[in-house]
Amino acid sequence: MSRQAVGRSHEIGTDASHLRDGSPHTVPEGGLRAPQWGAGPGATVEQRDGEARPAAAAQHLYVHLPFCAHRCGYCDFVTAVGKQDEHAPYVEALLLELALERDLLADEVQTIFLGGGTPTFTEPAALARLLAALPTAVEVTVEANPETVTPELAAELIEHGVNRVSLGAQSFQPHLLEVLERRARPADVRAAVPTLREAGFDNLSLDLIYGIPGQTNDDLACDLEAALALEPEHLSCYELEAKPGTRFTHAHGGELERQAEAMEGYFETVVETLTAAGYRWYETANFCRRDPDRDLRAHHNLGYWLGNDYLGLGVGAVSTVRGARWRNAPSIARYMSALTRGDRPPRELEPLGADVQARERVLLGLRLDKPLATAGLRDALDADAIERLERLGLARLLDDGAAIELTPRGRFLGGGVTAELLADSPS
Repeated sequence: MSRQAVGRSHEIGTDASHLRDGSPHTVPEGGLRAPQWGAGPGATVEQRDGEARPAAAAQHLYVHLPFCAHRCGYCDFVTAVGKQDEHAPYVEALLLELALERDLLADEVQTIFLGGGTPTFTEPAALARLLAALPTAVEVTVEANPETVTPELAAELIEHGVNRVSLGAQSFQPHLLEVLERRARPADVRAAVPTLREAGFDNLSLDLIYGIPGQTNDDLACDLEAALALEPEHLSCYELEAKPGTRFTHAHGGELERQAEAMEGYFETVVETLTAAGYRWYETANFCRRDPDRDLRAHHNLGYWLGNDYLGLGVGAVSTVRGARWRNAPSIARYMSALTRGDRPPRELEPLGADVQARERVLLGLRLDKPLATAGLRDALDADAIERLERLGLARLLDDGAAIELTPRGRFLGGGVTAELLADSPS
């Protein structure tokens, strides 16, 4: 599953939910160039090596590998089942897109995230080719399904500079994995973690899902206990989001409604269990171990939540750079065809006005456990709502209004509180 988005899936990039209805327009194949430096809002340039370069370039890179062995019923990401003969050509297309957009990336990239799909299902030689050609970065994360993890794969990831793996456990209950149509069994997760540890990984993240049809609070408690027993550095715990009209919602509609009513209790169980185990609840759905020597937050996702620019490569990938956002079209064939011809792939473009950027900064920034500076965001905040939510004990202003944060109670209520804080959007 892709992690390039903001909630469930949600280390941002293939989710187009933030391309607002009516705003994007589809650009013909090869027709849309990425924004030119110096052309965006507040753009500045500097001279480097005799050339005008961005004073601040994107430091976060998302790469989408769409191939999977099997498509889970609840999945709505850009994926393709099998197609091993397309893995190598697709990787070559990715590298062509990287070459076209390389100037949008900083010379020193902070984070790279390979999401999918199942990146570790990608044909080994093609995956090695991709990893070897990517720029170096401080944090390099690869998503993996547990059943794909072998000693050979783990060694190859280490060899090519990967230093963080995100494992899609989802649940440790066999009956819930069946509902989710997951191929991995609990034993696969329990085997994958030591395999990665033995290869040298000291930064592992586990994904869990709650709100699964048939799940009980006892099931969730057992999942959390099983995950904690593996001692991951990081845990992401997401509500199940089943899109209307999918075969999953048709099969489980009534039970999904019952689960929706239980979500608040599940969320409290997650937060209380993981914080009691010593994990930091640093973002709405994300938790990391406290380590005096390392900051174990997911720094790629943190870039999104802090409103930093990011470049997305691959079919369906989203980029936000210099006041513009674009999404590559979801067709693998059209993606590869355009890049093979030397063109950029077909894309949807959404210019981002200052008001939209400010509102997104509030929505994302208040997901974190640190105060959000209000400089430049005052027009996006409703002063009356702030006062009302302060009285209710859900939010508070700090340092004479220089920053705002949600209280612990406000964080439990999450997006509803944040939405209340937003001023009406200008017409």
